[in-house]
Amino acid sequence: MKLFFRILKESTNQAFSALIANKLRTFLSLLGIMIGIFCIISVLSAVNSLESSIKDGFGELGSDVVMVDVMPWDEDPGQNYWKYAKRPPPTHKDYEFLKKRLDNYKAAAYSIFVPGKTVKYKSSSVTGARVMGSTYEFPEVQDIKIAEGRFFTEKEYRSASNKVILGAKVAKELFPLDNYLDKFVKIFGHKFQIIGVLEEEGENPFNFLNYDEVIWLGYNTATRFINVKGQNRFNVGRILYVKAEEGQTLDELKDEITGVMRAAHRLKPREDNDFSLNELSMLTNMIDSVFGAVYFAGFLIGIFALCVGMFSVANIMFVSVRERTNQIGIKKALGAKRNTILSEFLIESIILCIIGGIAGLGLVMLVLKIASGFLPFELGVSTAYVLIGVGTSILVGVISGIIPALLAARMDPVEAIRSKG
Repeated sequence: MKLFFRILKESTNQAFSALIANKLRTFLSLLGIMIGIFCIISVLSAVNSLESSIKDGFGELGSDVVMVDVMPWDEDPGQNYWKYAKRPPPTHKDYEFLKKRLDNYKAAAYSIFVPGKTVKYKSSSVTGARVMGSTYEFPEVQDIKIAEGRFFTEKEYRSASNKVILGAKVAKELFPLDNYLDKFVKIFGHKFQIIGVLEEEGENPFNFLNYDEVIWLGYNTATRFINVKGQNRFNVGRILYVKAEEGQTLDELKDEITGVMRAAHRLKPREDNDFSLNELSMLTNMIDSVFGAVYFAGFLIGIFALCVGMFSVANIMFVSVRERTNQIGIKKALGAKRNTILSEFLIESIILCIIGGIAGLGLVMLVLKIASGFLPFELGVSTAYVLIGVGTSILVGVISGIIPALLAARMDPVEAIRSKG
């Protein structure tokens, strides 16, 4: 063990000596390692941050929920636009029919939403807010977090009472002092009592629905002010949610929903479905396929850069072996074993590559930090990617240094001593 640490110390000193004695040559040689690590880790980190941000935004939908909608989420909307445009949007009657006919499910809910409405409190107002109307079971199918107050009761929902829940951003703009519960705001020219405020979601641009800017009403209340009888899905967004019970697969639930929806729409056996059943995995699978290609491209660029770096470091090690041939002969004459000489040069190569790798990681962190200031989501390097960067540097060091190290280890001591280096 003492011998290993002594070899490690000498190899580290030799690596830094080579770095100091030939600054430009070593820098140019390690540039390939630095660029390679930068390409691999920066692409992995940036894409992973983007992918996580997108999946977090979609994650509020729930992985055990089936959504009945007009268009499927796993197709290009432009390919079969007119086919889907003719479909009737899911209605409140469909929701009620499903609740009566479905045998196995945990909860069902229905929601509508329209953009661009105004909410007022005294002289303050917020424009462009999204009005959402939902059935009282909505928190059972979606992970809704209320910072203060509560959700609608079934009684309030059925009586269409003027109660409202505000998104965090809407509440802050109307009530800078956070004193908003039980206050009355004006929407559609009518007064509504605030019974709750949602937790702030933040600036994730990929949120499926931005609850920070929502004005949330009970469905029966919303229908007093929003025309939900029209079939134009561009005027009023509509989604029907069904949550699977524990132990039930989504495929089983989708099969059951398909049968009930076909019965509700009175479709003949040979007629195609006039609805789509969507789930979170459809979005995540598309994301995975897109980002898989980006990962591969970044990895390929990084590999080419690392190959250039490997040859450069190998060149440094060949030069180092040649310059220290006389020293190698003396060490072997004094009893140094082949493994000792091999380890010395191999560790030196690894240390040089680790220096290049650390420089590459430092550049990654700097670039991602700067880029985060211009993007609506945070970019960062995870510990796993730092370990990947260091591990890759070590592997490159081993590959780069193995041949020069073997050459040094196999030298004849007499011939090496006679050499002038």
